[in-house]
Amino acid sequence: MKKLLTAVATSLVILSTPTLADNYQIDTEHTFVQFRVKHLGYSWLNGRFNDFSGNFSYDEAKLGSNSVSIEIKAASVDTHHAERDKHIRSGDFLNTDKHPTVKFVSTSYQAGNNETATVTGNLTFNGVTKPVTLDVVHVGGGEDPWGGFRQGFQGTATLKPAEFGMDLAENLGAAAAEVELTLSIEGIRE
Repeated sequence: MKKLLTAVATSLVILSTPTLADNYQIDTEHTFVQFRVKHLGYSWLNGRFNDFSGNFSYDEAKLGSNSVSIEIKAASVDTHHAERDKHIRSGDFLNTDKHPTVKFVSTSYQAGNNETATVTGNLTFNGVTKPVTLDVVHVGGGEDPWGGFRQGFQGTATLKPAEFGMDLAENLGAAAAEVELTLSIEGIRE
């Protein structure tokens, strides 16, 4: 009888303990921070940032508690053209000497339908912090071949560089008033 009572008490404690979200370290080898902007309205200029780090928490049972934080080295911008990248790092665009870091920290996670969500957070870019909303899709999650556990997400947002102190239209034409941002994130559970 004593063993049965102990088992029941243990089960009640386990069931009443709130589940904690799993924490994930962003796997920089399988994560991509990409952007694209129209060049003069004639074509897309594609680029990425190569140096970043971050983490996120994910709890399928309590989606509203999920969060993400990512920090990007602005000087790691890469558009596959060295002279253009040098210009993008300058005061005309990213001003990386003065503002070396781009940072996004989520403030809310709203679950949608079929593995979708809306993640709102503060984006600090070019020394300016503004709220930004990402449309997010949960790509998948599970065990990996090396004994770890991973989750993957893709988030997209459209930014207006002028809101962050950059007038791209001056150099790239009126069609450059918006930049499409894509974060393809894979994390390894800590």
